[in-house]
Amino acid sequence: MLRFVLSGLLVLVAVTSAVLAGVVSPWWWLPAAPLSVLAATAVHDLAQTRHSVLRNYPVLGHLRFLMESIRPEIQQYFIEHDYNGRPFDRDVRSLVYQRAKGTSAEDPFGTELAMYEDGYEYLVPSMAPCPVPQTPPTVRVAGPDCTRPYDMSLLNVSAMSFGSLSGNAVRALNKGAAAGGFAHDTGEGAVSEHHLTYGGDLIWEVGTGYFGCRTADGDFDPEQFREKAELDAVRCVLLKVSQGAKPGIGGVLPGEKVNAEIARVRGVREGETVVSPPYHRVYTTPRELVRFIGRMRDLAGGKPTGFKLCVGSRREFLAVCKAMTEENVTPDFLVVDGAEGGTGAAPPEFADHIGYPLTEGLLTVHNALVGAGLRDRVRVGASGKVATGADIVKRLIQGADYTNAARAMMFAVGCIQAQRCHTNTCPVGVATQDPRRARALHVPDKAERVHRFHRATVHSAQRIMASMGVADPRDLRPDLLHRRVDPVTITSSAQLYPRLAPGELLESPPEAWAADWKAADPDRFHP
Repeated sequence: MLRFVLSGLLVLVAVTSAVLAGVVSPWWWLPAAPLSVLAATAVHDLAQTRHSVLRNYPVLGHLRFLMESIRPEIQQYFIEHDYNGRPFDRDVRSLVYQRAKGTSAEDPFGTELAMYEDGYEYLVPSMAPCPVPQTPPTVRVAGPDCTRPYDMSLLNVSAMSFGSLSGNAVRALNKGAAAGGFAHDTGEGAVSEHHLTYGGDLIWEVGTGYFGCRTADGDFDPEQFREKAELDAVRCVLLKVSQGAKPGIGGVLPGEKVNAEIARVRGVREGETVVSPPYHRVYTTPRELVRFIGRMRDLAGGKPTGFKLCVGSRREFLAVCKAMTEENVTPDFLVVDGAEGGTGAAPPEFADHIGYPLTEGLLTVHNALVGAGLRDRVRVGASGKVATGADIVKRLIQGADYTNAARAMMFAVGCIQAQRCHTNTCPVGVATQDPRRARALHVPDKAERVHRFHRATVHSAQRIMASMGVADPRDLRPDLLHRRVDPVTITSSAQLYPRLAPGELLESPPEAWAADWKAADPDRFHP
């Protein structure tokens, strides 16, 4: 409101000065001229739709762009650092911004990566590249008990809830997903009107709070779940077991962000801080988890059903695999969340020290499913700092069928990483429930940016695969990803991470897996 008041006062003063210049004395044009320019700028900034910063900070917001024009390296600084001056991965932010805006993402001066440092990875190009396919590939998600398959894009919107994000941000993501034909994960904050406005395909994620399908005392309500799962826009349903940013603890939505609309959507009390518990009430053992996944699929009318986790214990996941085998019930898909991912607020100790990074988590899940003879029944998604075509290809090589992105999608809708998400004062209207701030995010413009980013990134993945001589993602092999392990040694992913053969755990577990496989118990998580 303050920006409108100040802009109005500026216009009023400018008009008054101009009137005085015409009636009293021409000398009044000295203040009237610059004031008129500032007033016109303020009106333009409030009305334009391209820059959220200017819509929330008319006139003053131009200082950022002025600095960039005077010193071009400042623009690069904003790309490479967050709001508080901390370094950020150039490949993520600059590529997302450029692709979202439809500008060139070519670099004429070569790589700036530390190619000779341990851990550097590269994909193996072919001496006989193949043509880039004209149609983006999709992955069919449908296990043996699924009656309503879904064709998943190689890149989708990862879980971000309405409540954490503004309604306009959710609408922009969903409109972009609808235009590009990719999926939009709702996050655990339930399905809102904002998710349904533009008809984008939804993956409805249900967390420990059972928002949108909860009883008054916080239990899972099957009838509410059935009602919402039947919505045409809901194409898949997903149970969140844990997430990468904070595995093992629940989420928190501050009370100042819980307005009447969010309270109604989530089924909670307005103005009260919402704390999701760290554990589920619907299961306590691997066998109960698997059975509940089957129950969710039945309630959803046969739509693809899965669960998401940040891997922490290989033995526990093997216990789930045993439960799948014994119950003959499998999820249609799993989403592996890497510990390095996550856009939500989390305790630093959890963000930095709990859970498997995506590479190890993904390889663990893929190998376990293969070794248990279940991989052909379950599709695997990967989520954790996925932002480029190279990221997509690497994760496909490591065992994923498709990928999800959250942070990159936030950048595409205008996030500048001000890190004020928890304060409800996001300067660009992405992570706030203040309608005056959310207004800055112009849905049609930002939706097109989401669409452009997705299209360009998937096309980049296709170009990379074609350069490797691969036309179909299913033909990617572990030996096509190499890593420098010391100053003089480079080895392939196939050598670094041995792969299990189909059914190997059932027949003769290798020594490295034998102890965990033997100890895995489908009737308890903790050994």
